[in-house]
Amino acid sequence: MAAAPIDPTSIAFLTVESRRQPMHVGSLQLFENPADAGPGYTREMYDAMRHSDRTRPLFLQHPHRSLSTAGQLVWRPDEQFDIDYHVRHSALPAPGRARDLLDLCGRLHSSRLPRERPLWEAHVIEGLADGRVALYTKIHHALLDGVAASRLMQSVLTTDPDERGMPAPWDAGAPPVEPDALETEVEVEVEVPRSTLATPLTEVPIEALRTGLALTAEAAGMPAALLRTLTRAARNETSAISLHAPKTIFNQPITGSRRIAAQGWPVERLRRVGKAGDATINDVVLAMCAGAVRRYLLDLDALPSAPLVAMVPVGLRARESQLGSVEGGNAVGSVMCRLGTDLADPADRLETIHRSMRAGKESLASMTPLQVVAMSALGQIPAILPPLLRMQGIVRSPYNLIISNVPGPRTTHYWNGARLDSTYPLSIPINGMALNITCTSYAETMCFGLTGCRRTVPSLQSILGHLDAELDALELAVGV
Repeated sequence: MAAAPIDPTSIAFLTVESRRQPMHVGSLQLFENPADAGPGYTREMYDAMRHSDRTRPLFLQHPHRSLSTAGQLVWRPDEQFDIDYHVRHSALPAPGRARDLLDLCGRLHSSRLPRERPLWEAHVIEGLADGRVALYTKIHHALLDGVAASRLMQSVLTTDPDERGMPAPWDAGAPPVEPDALETEVEVEVEVPRSTLATPLTEVPIEALRTGLALTAEAAGMPAALLRTLTRAARNETSAISLHAPKTIFNQPITGSRRIAAQGWPVERLRRVGKAGDATINDVVLAMCAGAVRRYLLDLDALPSAPLVAMVPVGLRARESQLGSVEGGNAVGSVMCRLGTDLADPADRLETIHRSMRAGKESLASMTPLQVVAMSALGQIPAILPPLLRMQGIVRSPYNLIISNVPGPRTTHYWNGARLDSTYPLSIPINGMALNITCTSYAETMCFGLTGCRRTVPSLQSILGHLDAELDALELAVGV
């Protein structure tokens, strides 16, 4: 396997990484042992994940730069790949509380992935008091975006509890992942016009002229897309760029230490709120987060009078854009959502968020995939450059926190007989943006994973209680 070029978005994730700002995404999955499991089942699970005849190319590559690459970053295969380094077995101390598991995951999530090795790790964790087995995985955002990582993990699961002999996600024998294979009701993807970037390489001789003309048209349309985006931002309307975020306790320098919190709520409750409030499930997720953050900041006497702004990543449909897939890369745009934290009524916040997200998705839908990525990248510059140039405090943060919703399957899944009980996504706080809330839907449960700087975001666990209270308040406000 020869060295391969790294796409610009992935290069950006590698470039901005630092000790304070590790750029990997993670997942915490909890499995219930099958009925016939013996006392050594966890070891058997670990051995099954560790033993692999062949490894997917994605999980063999690491970034490399040298004179032979003209100073450019490329993906190079690890010729001395060591599966035992990447797949590990751990145990919690007695009594094996959920808090102990989250503390361990927080420590694991705090450390950077070494670049001389492929950028991923998996930890099989036993010792939970209820007998479940945990699997914590982390993979660099330069390799996969959150949606692609979710699809990859799902590809080795089955709805058949009796099926055995299933490979690990990094095994080359794992089934290929089709973009349409992901079951979801959560509206986080944006339909964009079909781009010639989706032209298969086998069709290049036939499509060369058409492709060239189309790329020229995209480039010619970039200034107009930028002008529309900046105009919307200047008017304080939702777009890929924000110019009106207030300063909060989240928007300050962070450390590299992480704290994790996780909990799930029935999707049916969110669905009923959305139906009664004429909103999507994703809008309800955002409204829960907005209300929880409002309560949290009120407790600290730190709620600004202006509404907070969340950066909401939105996936570009891989089958349309080919900008990212489970074979690597990223296909992500963003919407800057007004959270309505200045409003006391939960129903008013939900309506504000619904309008904001609808306007943002309509704005992105008018662009090509290349333009979406370009506009979204521009929206990140005020968040990324100040830490790199040591200018924090001089340039105001363009948004206050990151809220992401990664769709997942609606039915119960198994891995070699072990039932997947719940799955919690863990993501990336960045310097000047100390809180990240990422959700995923699974088997009629919306699983919230909160990742925060251990020092900058005190009492992170309390936000879970606020999320619960806010869902109750939303149900009351819309009359569910």
